[in-house]
Amino acid sequence: MNYLRGFVPWIAFAAVSPAGWQWGALAGLLLGLHRVVQDRRAGVAAQALILEHSTVVWFAALTAFSFARGDSPVQHYTGALSLGWLALTAWAGLALHRPFTLGIARRQTPPELWENPVFLRVNVVLTTAWAAAFTVTAALLAGASAAHLGSAVSVPLQIAGFAVPAVFTARYPERVRARLA
Repeated sequence: MNYLRGFVPWIAFAAVSPAGWQWGALAGLLLGLHRVVQDRRAGVAAQALILEHSTVVWFAALTAFSFARGDSPVQHYTGALSLGWLALTAWAGLALHRPFTLGIARRQTPPELWENPVFLRVNVVLTTAWAAAFTVTAALLAGASAAHLGSAVSVPLQIAGFAVPAVFTARYPERVRARLA
């Protein structure tokens, strides 16, 4: 479940935001920067850090905006906007033939398999699942925010938005391996 490490800044943002969206954004930014620095020091190629770089860009912008405009009504839509950003990151990676899961998977897979068509296809499927989950979750969160449904609805939506593709990511590669065996 190494791929979940890339989502730690997003989880921290959700956890800290009740204390103030500015502080949630700052927590996400600091953890995102820490992740990038740690991975680069470990020798991870920049091209394998699509999600991490996207995270830093998002939280840098959100942190700056939230401290400049702390009273902005945007604060009520940060969950939806954040998931929308993740969706945009995932869909753009697919359009550019650089699914974000590929960089994560390559850290756990021998280099001789990196160009294997099955390996590449699995990562396209996984990134598509994440992109779809992010898109649906962003839309549902936007609706929940517009309807003022509160955290009793938004928190379970956010959890499901990460849990469903995480479970799929954990199980799908095993099903493909079993089918090929």
